[in-house]
Amino acid sequence: MISASFTASPIGDHDICVIGSGPAGLVLALEAARRGKRVLVLESGSKRSDRLQQALSDADIVDPQRHDDMSIAVARQLGGTSNLWAVRCQPFDAIDFEERPGLVDAAWPIRLADILPYYDKAVDYLTAGANVFRAPIAGVDIDDDGVDYTRLERFSRVAAVQTAHAAEIERSTLIDVRLNATVVDMTYDNGRIAGLTVADREGTRRLLPVKTVVLAAGGLESTRQLLVLQNKHPTLFGGNDGPLGRYYMGHVIGEVADITFGSDAMDAAYDFYRDEHGSYVRRRLIPSDAAQRQHRLLNVSFWPVVPPVADPRHRSGLLSMVCFAFALKPIGRLVIAEAIRKRHIPDDLAVWPHVVNIVRDLPRAALSLTTFLYRRYVARPPMPGFFVRNAGRRYGLSYHAEQSPQPDSRVTLTDDFDRLGVPKLRIDYRFARADAEAVWRAHEHLAGWLTRTGVGRLEYRQAPEETVDAILGLAAHGTHQLGTARMAARPEDGVVDGNLRCFGIDNLYVASSAVFPTSGQCNPTLSIAAFAVRLAEHLCNGERP
Repeated sequence: MISASFTASPIGDHDICVIGSGPAGLVLALEAARRGKRVLVLESGSKRSDRLQQALSDADIVDPQRHDDMSIAVARQLGGTSNLWAVRCQPFDAIDFEERPGLVDAAWPIRLADILPYYDKAVDYLTAGANVFRAPIAGVDIDDDGVDYTRLERFSRVAAVQTAHAAEIERSTLIDVRLNATVVDMTYDNGRIAGLTVADREGTRRLLPVKTVVLAAGGLESTRQLLVLQNKHPTLFGGNDGPLGRYYMGHVIGEVADITFGSDAMDAAYDFYRDEHGSYVRRRLIPSDAAQRQHRLLNVSFWPVVPPVADPRHRSGLLSMVCFAFALKPIGRLVIAEAIRKRHIPDDLAVWPHVVNIVRDLPRAALSLTTFLYRRYVARPPMPGFFVRNAGRRYGLSYHAEQSPQPDSRVTLTDDFDRLGVPKLRIDYRFARADAEAVWRAHEHLAGWLTRTGVGRLEYRQAPEETVDAILGLAAHGTHQLGTARMAARPEDGVVDGNLRCFGIDNLYVASSAVFPTSGQCNPTLSIAAFAVRLAEHLCNGERP
């Protein structure tokens, strides 16, 4: 059941109260309901994006060049950020759970084996086909294990979780979703959360008694709730010098090189395609675990992308058309996520060179555009991204690298308040030069592997000695929100334990990317869903840590 307001009808007795209706919140609610538990879901927003409610997430960002605007980092609406992204799915790697002294200052209290059994259900909930993340390339067998060239990322057939499971949520007698219900305070008493103060859209407050609470409001907003609680009870989570709000991570992303494939087979292998399980997939190039240990690399993945569309020197009429589409906000936001659109389009876009490209290349561009529009907007499932192969087999090389946890990369509360009286966040997001150096070493490793195997070649876009500075200059993120409530074996090192229960609070759990001690190379949504399934099982079985 979904109600448009917190007070639309009386709230019945419930076993679990979930704060937030993004992928974590809805997956947990669905899984717990299937196991017979009554679940109340409180969502601050409504079914569609609402400026008034979205403004509740406004924050003081110390360096706006490093961190995405909150309008694209947080989505206060039913389904959360699954409304904004294509939901790229990849599991964590075994090396992400290893202790890597001197490289990553973090330790998971669990192993990969503890979460692996839950990826099957996570893939199903995210409509991503099957728990299959490798695909050999027909006719290709490379006798060099320095790079894993068969790894897949999977894409959701229906990205918005609330849409994918609308019928089940609506008809369930065990799931009660309340929209426009913002939690503004938690009542802490004798080691438990006794109740939640919930405000409706107009600001009217009501105290809600609770049994078990799960914070599933996204990385930043879940951390904000905990910081507000700590502000009232300063000894919680180790106080101001404790781990809460620290170790804020995302991923180190960008392009500083181009890749040219040496054969048509390898060129075709890294395009989007639908596999036998019905969802779109795409391969990534990932240094092997052994190579990462040998060269002291942070985990990182690479894949080819179209050349920068804003640079008319690509001479492609289709890419110039795409550039204009991206530049027009209403159209661009339909094609790609806003964060990606903004990274592609500069404020001083050169218009006329693109017009020349389109005129010169019109027949071929029109045909390619028609094919793309069909695959993206007519075919089901739609193609999740934009990629155009070219005769030269030359592309930009995108990297998506692990960011190491740094205690001074941190979110705290400000003295400013939102319209409901909740302190706003201050986001001091930082990148370490050592991370950029690790990404450069990964490029060097990949370049050597490409040359040795004949798969292709890598060419930097700047002088090699300038690459680390280039990587650091491009470093900006804010949509993955990891580490600020990390799990640990001891309260001195983290905020939650291996079962996601907050240290010192018997009935408060966190289900979000904030609990991940390391970021890995993967996008986090699939693992968020897997941990939500695992937590639902834990709560329904009545187990204690």
